[in-house]
Amino acid sequence: MQITRSGQHDQRSGPSEYFTGAVQIVAVPTPTAPGRLNAARVTFQPGARTAWHTHPFGQTLVVLSGEGRAQTEGGPVQALHVGDTLWFAPGEKHWHGAAPDSTMCHLALQEAKDGSAADWLEQVSDADYTAAPVR
Repeated sequence: MQITRSGQHDQRSGPSEYFTGAVQIVAVPTPTAPGRLNAARVTFQPGARTAWHTHPFGQTLVVLSGEGRAQTEGGPVQALHVGDTLWFAPGEKHWHGAAPDSTMCHLALQEAKDGSAADWLEQVSDADYTAAPVR
C-alpha cells in the first residue's frame, strides 16, 4: 500500500502550449512501469481549456465539480456537469475545459504509450469554444 496524503501530491500549472487560461494539475500517484496508467485531477478556471489533443489508448474524464465543455472533432460542443463521465476513444481528437462562467474540476485517466499519454495539437479557437453547447 502507498498513501499520498493530501497536500503531498505534485502540483503544477497547465503549460500554455497545451492549455488556454488558468489550469491547475494535481498528479494522482499511479504505478510505475510496467503500469501505464496516468491520472490527474485538473481544475480549470472559467474559460480555461485544453488544446486539441488525442490519447493513444483513449481517455476517461469524471467531472468532480463545476460546469464544463467538451468537443470532439466535427461534433457539437457538449455541456458537462458534476457526475458526468466522458470516454474518448484512442486517437479521437478532442478538447475539454471549464464553462465561460464556471470553474470545472475533473479526474483524468489515460494510459501512456512509449511514455506519452497525450499527443498535443493546435489551440482551440475562440469560435469553437464559444459555440452554444448541447446537453
